[in-house]
Amino acid sequence: MFSKIISTLALAAVCASANAGETLVIKGSDTLGAKLVPQLKEQFRVTHPDVNFEIAAEGSSTGISAIITSTADIGMSSRPVTEKEISQGSLNGVEIKSIVVAYDAIAVIVNEKNPITELSTDDVYMIFTGQVDDWTSVGGNPGTISIYTRNTASGTYKDFQKLAMNMDDYAPSSQKMAGNEQIASEVAKNPNGIGYVGLAYIAMPGVKVVSIDGAKPCKESVQANSYPYARETFYLVDGKKENKLAQQFIDFTLSPEGQQIVDAVHFIPVN
Repeated sequence: MFSKIISTLALAAVCASANAGETLVIKGSDTLGAKLVPQLKEQFRVTHPDVNFEIAAEGSSTGISAIITSTADIGMSSRPVTEKEISQGSLNGVEIKSIVVAYDAIAVIVNEKNPITELSTDDVYMIFTGQVDDWTSVGGNPGTISIYTRNTASGTYKDFQKLAMNMDDYAPSSQKMAGNEQIASEVAKNPNGIGYVGLAYIAMPGVKVVSIDGAKPCKESVQANSYPYARETFYLVDGKKENKLAQQFIDFTLSPEGQQIVDAVHFIPVN
């Protein structure tokens, strides 16, 4: 009888330990995953201290792919899922469900020593497609323009191409960076540099934000629809699977507490 009680208690302890060691795997967008999601994670763990997290912020396409292949509980994306990706998911028995968790704006940044403070949407188009290659063409000091962009796995790379470039090709001379912080770092080191970052990265040292057609990227301009490079950001899940832990984290992100963190990190709350 005593040995049976011991066995039962041991089994209960094993089950409790298994529940306590749950891991939430989140993959995708650097825009969301480098700053916002880690801060949400820390606050979420105040009430869920036994939950472990694996966060890989390597670009929106990797997050979408992770949901399609069921290698993540939540995908992060700064761009909408394409019809092709939805079809790929269906072939794998996955129903990709997108949840808007924050709004963002893609800010165009230059070196803090650059005298340029404003560009038009036409200027931005001409610069990033390589049709102008010297700052004098847009009212700046003489100097060859150095363009820094995200890599092709990035949702920001594709969003900017859509919003600012009519889906035309980037200039052949453009240099691809792994993340927002890398772009800001390169622009800060290069007086002739130009790039783009999400709102959470506009305060990086050595760079400044330029107005586009007179509008600065901020909450007010996005809400007023006056800033041309505004966008939604998403969590992605498999709509065919019930994942209670993932849903709890999504609910927390969309809660007043979670959206306060969204605002504090310089994204724009959905509510």
